[in-house]
Amino acid sequence: MLTPGNVNDATAFGQVLDGIRVPRVGTGRPRRTPTRVLGDKAYSSRAIRRLWRRRGIAVTIPERRDQAANRRRRGHLGGRPPAFDEEVYRERNVVERCFARLKQFRAIATRFDKLADRYRAGIVLAALILWLREPAG
Repeated sequence: MLTPGNVNDATAFGQVLDGIRVPRVGTGRPRRTPTRVLGDKAYSSRAIRRLWRRRGIAVTIPERRDQAANRRRRGHLGGRPPAFDEEVYRERNVVERCFARLKQFRAIATRFDKLADRYRAGIVLAALILWLREPAG
């Protein structure tokens, strides 16, 4: 899902979640729900967490400081903190490193293209170039 540059990720999150297709090993339709989602603090909102719970998706997201402070301020009415597994969250660096490598391409980092389909095509080309540069083995 590609949104305009000035739109935050959380507003388009429902559409992104609807577009997920996890291929099965062997035959069968792709699954629509991943086993686990690793996200940054931008996806820590109550509405997004509720959407994941409704779909039965396990989540590993750190809680934002302001949300933790508000929860503690409310006392026992604030509820318990969301579960967070630091060991699992460390695997998220693969995604961040991929974004960093894609942003080495100037057109992607600065988003010169006005049309979304052209920008997406640039991302696909950059990903192919990075993939072809990888040593075989």
